[in-house]
Amino acid sequence: MSGNIQLLGDTLAKAKAENRAALIAYLPAGFPTVDGGIAAIKAVFDGGADVVEVGLPHSDPVLDGPVIQTADDIALRGGVKIADVMRTVREAHEATGKPVLVMTYWNPIDRYGIERFTEELAAAGGAGCILPDLPVQESSVWREHADKHGLATVFVVAPSSRDERLATITAAGSGFVYAASLMGVTGTRESVGEQAADLVRRTRATSDLPVCVGLGVSNATQAKEVAVFADGVIVGSAFVKRILDADGDENAGLAAVRELAAELAEGVRRVS
Repeated sequence: MSGNIQLLGDTLAKAKAENRAALIAYLPAGFPTVDGGIAAIKAVFDGGADVVEVGLPHSDPVLDGPVIQTADDIALRGGVKIADVMRTVREAHEATGKPVLVMTYWNPIDRYGIERFTEELAAAGGAGCILPDLPVQESSVWREHADKHGLATVFVVAPSSRDERLATITAAGSGFVYAASLMGVTGTRESVGEQAADLVRRTRATSDLPVCVGLGVSNATQAKEVAVFADGVIVGSAFVKRILDADGDENAGLAAVRELAAELAEGVRRVS
């Protein structure tokens, strides 16, 4: 069975045709529970997200700040497994028909088995993987299997990436390029900064892939700012924080993430 890389590409192209950036949301699988996490993703899609990244919880999430670390810890203490991640992808995609990716560090895939992981992700209707800590020069086996199963391989670029390095990364990637707006970990910020616009400009000079910006975007104002120069706006910690702030009230948490998605979906619509 083939994965949904084409659906991902079509979704990003549709947003561009509508003169707006795509809204890409991130939520960890198994948070606050497996069922609760699936419901949250559906709520985010219902609010207006175009794409969702499902986080595979990790005990040492080096890219993630304290909010997502807290969520990962809750999911891991709840016993979340890769099978639950695949179920989350499957049910979210089947319910909405929209593209769902997995964001994961490399170690869980390496232990699980590349062929097994890619085959199961494709069977679940997944669109691909975001792999923040997989070096491009060590990614050929992964990419071979991902290509075979119709899955995108999304790499992360940072403001520190030199132009030559950007070209190497974008040549190996597919689906889109994840541009980290700043150096550091995930989390909300007061401003996204000019570094992000420069990074998008330099990345586009090396590739025709859409460039989507994450790290630090938490509200509609920031989403609008980023949508001026990026193909997609990625928001994670702000969604997770809404669920944490609901303090165990599932209905309140779902309403909060749906509302935030609607606000952000309005923000990514550019002013002509």
